[in-house]
Amino acid sequence: MRVAENLNAALHGLLDDDPTAYVIGEDVLDPYGGAFKITKGLSVRFPGRVIGTPISEGALTGVAAGLALTGNTAVAEIMFGDFVALAFDQICNFASKSVSMYGSRLPLRMIVRCPSGGGRGYGPTHSQSMQKHFIGMPGLSLYEMSPFHDNREVLASMLERGEPCLFFEDKILYTRQMGQTDPMFPVRRDGELAIAEADDRPDCVIIAPGGMAHRALAAMRTLLLEDEISCRLLVPSRLYPLDVEALLPYVNGVVVVAEESTAGGTWGSEVAHLLHGRVWDRLRGPVRLVHSRDSVIPTAAHLESEVLAGESTIHHAVREALRG
Repeated sequence: MRVAENLNAALHGLLDDDPTAYVIGEDVLDPYGGAFKITKGLSVRFPGRVIGTPISEGALTGVAAGLALTGNTAVAEIMFGDFVALAFDQICNFASKSVSMYGSRLPLRMIVRCPSGGGRGYGPTHSQSMQKHFIGMPGLSLYEMSPFHDNREVLASMLERGEPCLFFEDKILYTRQMGQTDPMFPVRRDGELAIAEADDRPDCVIIAPGGMAHRALAAMRTLLLEDEISCRLLVPSRLYPLDVEALLPYVNGVVVVAEESTAGGTWGSEVAHLLHGRVWDRLRGPVRLVHSRDSVIPTAAHLESEVLAGESTIHHAVREALRG
């Protein structure tokens, strides 16, 4: 099953299990079924609970927040995650604050889906990774889609938190097979953490969200075959608040955090900050961060590949970290 099909099945399951659940977004109705076909079949099967909206990210997230505030479950789709910026006020000044600003905690079951990332040739305004702009907001959780995490479990985890959650879905993953990995690095799960490694005593630990996982695995293969450097990959499902305790048993002296966003106030910086505070005595040096270049994302494939963080940038960061 492809990742897109798994997510589609998860949404079908959510609407089937929860009669209060709604899906809201632009062009989510059949026969279109969303720009990436994630909502395919939902409006036919659940008429009245899949709502097509005008092109207004602020309006559709406001409606979703209102539905959640009145006890329903709401899943809002931002057609391209770049435009979640247009919904910033509704998410950060209304939805996230509504959890706790009325005198007692108010469960608010709301998921905002954000197809994100480059690698598809969509150009500067349709290829960004916006995660870093929402880190540190009280009452707001961030997740990232992964081929190693079943999306039905991930949706359930988000709703169980009882607060608005942003779900970043790297578009490059939609066509990948669930669980697809390099046989050299078998994947196992420990709660919300996916772990891939060739042996249990790696030279370096790479921490990366789901959209970067296959790029990290490709770098790990090259490092092992060409440099005899063994790495462990950690892929958390929830980015923020980060479950740093889950990472600690798997972290050794050399750590590289890889993400697709540009540098500056990022999720990777948050990971490094938390690890430095907890395991500084175990680290051989500062946590190394891998980002995309400080640039807009070009449309042309050969230029896009030069800008985005990828296998080569991770490979270089690991070698430099081990060099000290």
